Amino acid sequence: MKTYYLLTKPKILVGNLITTVAGFALACTAAGVNFLLFLETLVGLGLVIASACVCNNYIDRHTDQKMKRTQSRPLVKGLISNRSALIFAAFTGISGLAILAYFANLLAAGTALIGFLVYVGFYSLLKTQTTYATLVGSISGAIPPVVGYVAVSGRLDLAAALLFAILVLWQMPHFYSIAIYSFDDYSAASIPVLPIARGIPTAKKHIFIYIVAFLLCVPFLTVLGYTGYAYLVVALVSGGIWLWYGYQGFKAKNDASWARSMFVVSLITITAISGVITISSRI
Repeated sequence: MKTYYLLTKPKILVGNLITTVAGFALACTAAGVNFLLFLETLVGLGLVIASACVCNNYIDRHTDQKMKRTQSRPLVKGLISNRSALIFAAFTGISGLAILAYFANLLAAGTALIGFLVYVGFYSLLKTQTTYATLVGSISGAIPPVVGYVAVSGRLDLAAALLFAILVLWQMPHFYSIAIYSFDDYSAASIPVLPIARGIPTAKKHIFIYIVAFLLCVPFLTVLGYTGYAYLVVALVSGGIWLWYGYQGFKAKNDASWARSMFVVSLITITAISGVITISSRI
């Protein structure tokens, strides 16, 4: 069972569900929270995300052999057969979509399916071909909060679009930070992430620009009346600290160490923002 569990990339799964909770909370009204729907949404989407991660493990099994941080993955070590992994992916994916369609709504299931297809059908296949794969991957990573939102609201509106934009803008510097401190791994696997394809100085500039764009985008949830001022303060303060760390990268002597710090701060930022949305919505 542990092998199957590891195939689902638990850290990625949990991270995506945290933003899903925030999206769900944002759509809740003063009438209260449907906790049963909340659990059904998390289970359904969690299964779909797990399926996507298993499929990604299958597609990446050859490149994973060349990277130190992925050489211990189950398919690389032969702890499970490819056939068993794909059967597991099919079961979790279909089950998750069925749960979302039946207990939430078809829009939530359809949105989750789009995220799955983008991640598996485009990002996983493009990551060894182009630097733009990171941007494609950010699209699928921005889907979970939207699924949480539409599971409650039943519609795609401006709030859903803002959630999506915020997550896309957050993911780009988050991913580039990983690529910088894992530079040798990506180079060994011939994966053309931005730091390798165009150099670390260029990646640093992109990180800074994306964080600025992120900070320009987050206030709109408050400006348009979707969140209160507590969210605005937390988002701007945590995002401002993240931007400061990003600026420090231009004079960093140890790029790997700086990038790891950026990675940690990015996680703190998105967790703080998701948390304040959730708490202020009384989930």
